[in-house]
Amino acid sequence: MADLHATASNLFSIGAERLALIGKHHKQLMQGYIDGFIDENAFSEGALKKLISARILWRPDEQQPLALRPLLSELIASMVADENRRQINADVAEKLEQIRNRVQAYRDAQYKGDYSVAELQLQRLTEHVHDLSGQFEEAIDSLWHRLNSDFGFVSSLDDKIRENERAQKQLRRLLDGLDLLDFNELIELSEGNNHLRKLLVSQLQSQLSSHHSSLLEVQKRLVELLAKFRQQQSRSMLISNMAAFLRQHPKYQPADYPNRSELPGLFNQSAAIKPQAAIALDKASERQVLAELVRALPRPKAVNLVDTQSASFSALPLDDDITARQQALKTDVENFYLRVIDQGGKLSALEYLEQQALQWDSEIWLYQILAEYQALPLDEKHMLSITREETQASKVNQLLLIRDISIGLKAA
Repeated sequence: MADLHATASNLFSIGAERLALIGKHHKQLMQGYIDGFIDENAFSEGALKKLISARILWRPDEQQPLALRPLLSELIASMVADENRRQINADVAEKLEQIRNRVQAYRDAQYKGDYSVAELQLQRLTEHVHDLSGQFEEAIDSLWHRLNSDFGFVSSLDDKIRENERAQKQLRRLLDGLDLLDFNELIELSEGNNHLRKLLVSQLQSQLSSHHSSLLEVQKRLVELLAKFRQQQSRSMLISNMAAFLRQHPKYQPADYPNRSELPGLFNQSAAIKPQAAIALDKASERQVLAELVRALPRPKAVNLVDTQSASFSALPLDDDITARQQALKTDVENFYLRVIDQGGKLSALEYLEQQALQWDSEIWLYQILAEYQALPLDEKHMLSITREETQASKVNQLLLIRDISIGLKAA
């Protein structure tokens, strides 16, 4: 316990000292950020040694001047929203590995009963999770800043399209980074611990869902801008090419295309007009034509009505007749299924009806075959395959009509 307090106290003193060192030389460091190198004459020899030992400055090469450390440059770029110098670190795999190691260290400390160490590991784990979420949030803010600044201040459409492509690639990298997060693995890591489950599953899933929504909005905006840029580019290319053509041919005069007998294919794109005709009933000359058309219509056949007094219900089939016909239909359908089992291949219902010269109506026959198939036990139904030959009722009606049914045995 005492060792932990000593370590924390040592980290606190070192961190405070180096932050104070940055604050003491903030103007010179900021000037070095803008210039890209550090002016060594602006520091004393002792100050340079302290800044180098504190990992604030470094010399990339013996032949090069001192410069800011990359992490410090990235921190300044993030704080001042300098998109030209800012680099988004999307190394999600490294963060996930750190989270796994912290979870293991936290569980080991709990297993040993060292709760102070476990609490410290949980705090570090919380920092890693928040860093992971904040990393995506910073990248999304960078994308929005690029949409609102870089596209508006570049000089040409080509530069805008290139900026859009850069943003699209960065968006793709962020989506790939989000895909690396496997919540099934995180659930296994946090199994049996409410603190870990809330941190690794509930909070992280909510944050990443928000990041997904933000990235979707960014992607929509990028696609809209790219479509607009492409449209502007095509128009500007058309105008610039036309202007170049007119410079090369100053005496060019556009032809009078409407008065030409043969139009170029580029202008002759309209569909042909289909004329429609109708009889004008208000014109006397059309009446004779209409009368001839009416006389040419087929006349309905005369229907002899049966005397209702002599007619009786004897013509209707009795209950016994109905039962006999139903049984005969069922028997014919069972014979159809037996033929399918005997042959082993697919058999068309209408072809069987025609081959056997059965007198059943085709619609009633197909309906009965479907009814028998639906009434089969589940295991027997799985042994058979049914294929419906369907056609659309009409071009304006999406209703599908069953024209034929084929039944066959499935391969074992």
